[in-house]
Parts: sequence; structure tokens; C-alpha cells
Amino acid sequence: MQNIAVFCGAKPGNDPVYRQAAVLTGQALARAGLGLVFGGSVNGLMGTVADAALAEGGRVIGVMPEHLTRQEPIHPGLSELIPVDTMAERKSTMLEISDGFLALPGGSGTLDEIFEAITLSQIGQHRKPCAFLNIEGFYDPLLAFLAGARDQGFLHPDYYRMLICSGSVDEILRQMDSFVHPHSR
Repeated sequence: MQNIAVFCGAKPGNDPVYRQAAVLTGQALARAGLGLVFGGSVNGLMGTVADAALAEGGRVIGVMPEHLTRQEPIHPGLSELIPVDTMAERKSTMLEISDGFLALPGGSGTLDEIFEAITLSQIGQHRKPCAFLNIEGFYDPLLAFLAGARDQGFLHPDYYRMLICSGSVDEILRQMDSFVHPHSR
């Protein structure tokens, strides 16, 4: 793996534990020699994870739609900025240049991004790992929903099992490194 896309909030959240998780994520990526691909903003958890990766000497690639720069200022320390026209192009670019996808806490944009990666994996468009950093049980309700969808026959058990989930970014990176897609067996 060379680059990991991190999807997370453009807001910091209410609990400082989320910010700390973003710091640990940026540090872990840089220390592992993995580039960070993210939305490019200085705001919220996005800015925090980028700051931490940069402070450790990591490579940080921002992918930012031009129209969003009025709401979300571009992070000034980026190693590379890839300007795009639309949110769809942002996701497509991030999917193309990343070797794995990690969702930290966030809102609807975070879910949109990670679920596009998951869905494209399920239909065979890529075979890259998808993960949730489950800080303080943030993703427990979502994971329960997905387990219910599996149990009710709407999500193939292989696709549920391929999702990586942990409260530890180091554990997630280990699992991503050894990930084998169900279609590869």
C-alpha cells in the first residue's frame, strides 16, 4: 500500500477523543510510510489528520472541489493539491489514487465517501480494503444496521466480513496490509 484515503468530518465533533484519534491516524500513516489522501480542508478532523501526518514528515494529498474552497479553506501545508470540479470527481479521484479507505468519525459526507468505496468493492470495481475507526463506539449503530442487513439477506456475509473495524488505527493498518478481497479467493 502507498496511499490511504481518510474520510472524516469537516467538523471536529463534540468529544476531544475524536480529535486525538485523528492525530493518531495521521501519525500512524506517516510513520508507516503511507501517504494520506483526504478532502484537502484545514477544517475539523480533516485538518487535524493532515496536520499530524505533516508533522511526522508524511505525504499529504488533498482532493478539493473548486466550489468548496469558499466554505472549507484548503490546508496550507499540502504536499499536493488535486483540484476537481465536483464531489463525484473528488470521490473518483480519491478511489483511483488510494490503496485503502478509512472512515474516522464524521457525518453524511464521510458516510457517502466510505459507502461508495464499499459498494464499488462489492461489485468488483476494486479490491482495496475499507475500514472504520470505531472510536468510543461511534460506528456501533451503523455496524449493527449492517449486521441486520446481512441477517435479513440484504448484504452478503462475505461483504460484511470484509469490512475492517477497530478502535485502533495500528490494528486497522495491520488488517489492511493483509487484506484479501472475497473475490480474490
